[in-house]
Amino acid sequence: MQRSYDRAADQMRPITITRRYLKHATGSCLFELGDTKVLCAATMSDTIAAWRRGSGLGWVTAEYSLLPASTHTRTRREVSAGAPSGRTHEIQRLIGRSLRTIVDMGGMGGECTLTVDCDVIQADGGTRTAAITGAYIAMYDAFSAWREAGRIKELPILDHVAATSVGLVDGMVCLDLDYSEDSVAEVDMNVVSDGRGRFIEVQGTGERTPFDRVRLDAMLDLAGAGTARLVEIQRRVLGDDLEVFSERG
Repeated sequence: MQRSYDRAADQMRPITITRRYLKHATGSCLFELGDTKVLCAATMSDTIAAWRRGSGLGWVTAEYSLLPASTHTRTRREVSAGAPSGRTHEIQRLIGRSLRTIVDMGGMGGECTLTVDCDVIQADGGTRTAAITGAYIAMYDAFSAWREAGRIKELPILDHVAATSVGLVDGMVCLDLDYSEDSVAEVDMNVVSDGRGRFIEVQGTGERTPFDRVRLDAMLDLAGAGTARLVEIQRRVLGDDLEVFSERG
């Protein structure tokens, strides 16, 4: 099977990360995974939802959208439709859950909200996993700005979080599916992990055929290697304070 960028089954697409992409966001990151490009922008706010008031705790949430020209045919703006689609709602909840898993809500400096907006500029498969991985960097920079402003003493981030896709395509277990592979995959799976390789969320579906435990274990092993590599890239980008990082998969 010929894969994009002449990749082997266990290779990811080329990755480019551009930090501080937006002037006004507290933290931002343009995350490019092959032809998939997601702009992640994190904003800190002193407001919090009514149900959270009085807790003394902060909150982390996310929003996700496909821009109109991000797909092969124009995607209608969901604000025009009046409400997010079921797919959008599910993805933004996934992003929010993934980020909250590794944040100390009591260390956010009181009742405040961090919102990460993930806008897909161009979609070629893996938009939700790219959004999670990029959102972590935007969130890290937002909390860093909060600390520099004296609002918190330490970053309330407990670990890294990254996500990737795996699947069964033409009988082969493959890492990081692009659209051409995802659209014909027998099995499609999205995996979110922390920096220690522990699973945060696993979404797997037999799109065209059931899969057994042997295939499941193979896909989870490959996904674990993929998220470990993404975490390594996050550590390098943040540890070396790189503005731009680019590497072939």
